[in-house]
Amino acid sequence: MRSQRFKTIVAVVGVSFVMLSYYAYQIFFTPNLLLQLDQKDYVLYIRNGASYSDVLDSLEKNNVLGDKVSFRFIAKLLDYPEKIRPGRYVLPVGSTNLYAIRKLRSGQQDPVSVTFNSIRLKSDFCSKVGSKFSFGADSLLNMLNNPVICKKYGMDTSTILSLFIPNTYELYWTTKSDQFVDRMYQEYKKFWNTSRLERAQKAGLTPIQVSILASIVEAETNKASEKPTIAGVYINRLNINMPLQADPTVKYALLDFDIKRINHDLIEEAATSPYNTYKVNGLPPGPINMPSIVSIEAVLNYESHKYLYFVADKNKPGYHIFNEDYRSHVNQANKYRKELTKKNIH
Repeated sequence: MRSQRFKTIVAVVGVSFVMLSYYAYQIFFTPNLLLQLDQKDYVLYIRNGASYSDVLDSLEKNNVLGDKVSFRFIAKLLDYPEKIRPGRYVLPVGSTNLYAIRKLRSGQQDPVSVTFNSIRLKSDFCSKVGSKFSFGADSLLNMLNNPVICKKYGMDTSTILSLFIPNTYELYWTTKSDQFVDRMYQEYKKFWNTSRLERAQKAGLTPIQVSILASIVEAETNKASEKPTIAGVYINRLNINMPLQADPTVKYALLDFDIKRINHDLIEEAATSPYNTYKVNGLPPGPINMPSIVSIEAVLNYESHKYLYFVADKNKPGYHIFNEDYRSHVNQANKYRKELTKKNIH
């Protein structure tokens, strides 16, 4: 009788052990996150000071967890509630509890990929970049408007946009604004290698001046083949102390980038702006946009010629006609103006 009872107990214990083992395996190693067919990888953002409850609320509110009880059980077992680490975490479809909790507990963040180009204003840049990181736009803008901070990088509040070389970079979401700028400064120093510095010096320009001139070239054309020619026109004007008379600088001075034609009235309206290169000789005090690497290279490798003038080609949209002679230029400019008037563009 005792033998039979013992066998029964052993059998019950054995079955219980198997069931517990199976359940343990299930809650640890089977998929439990994002199980619905239409779900995609979930990006979880955990801010500084966030609690375990905050993390759970985010996961549950976005329907990330399949079995909430098992997730909480494993989280407590691995002491995750006491080890919340801020960051940006990508949780793939079909993740297990163990994978997700280990990743979150270790602080194994997934980097943010940030790309910036074709940006006109410092505020636009800060909004674009700040939205990608926890520091936000205001923190970055305050830094770039601070003369002391700008001086640390060899620039001022007008030229600081030159520090940022358009490209794609990877950083962590928890990166602070000062860490971001420091990283960009390192990238800036790498970009301005010996070869580029020598070419800038040969052109009679500093790296900052190259960026300022490149920003004008960037605004003048999106045709890469013409950029070195246009850069050469402005270099020629600088060399003879002729005003640059660059239309894009008037648009920047007025902060109106929808203007189609620059006329005398608009030039006079922007008369007091140091960015109005019809009124002020030399380069403006800072870049009028964030020039692309293509435009920077166009200035560094500017075309050597005798052109002093150029005007849009009415027969080839996007391209220009170049002239050495002012009278020839005026004739071409008048033809272009007539074409604009014909199209009712004022």
